[in-house]
Amino acid sequence: MTSITIDLSDSQYQKLQDLAEVHGIAIEVLLRASLDDWLNLQKGDFVNTADYVLMKNAELYRRLA
Repeated sequence: MTSITIDLSDSQYQKLQDLAEVHGIAIEVLLRASLDDWLNLQKGDFVNTADYVLMKNAELYRRLA
């Protein structure tokens, strides 16, 4: 497992701490879950965009084949 260190302002850290406390979890767990969600969303966006481009250009690809 790899570790990353980032600098946060005091207000950013406080917001993270408050949010983690509301959910009853550690800040690290909150950040890991948020990062997983963000990475999966980015992958989904890419797949959706790729599907759109392939569908939009399907006729062109068929002609070129």
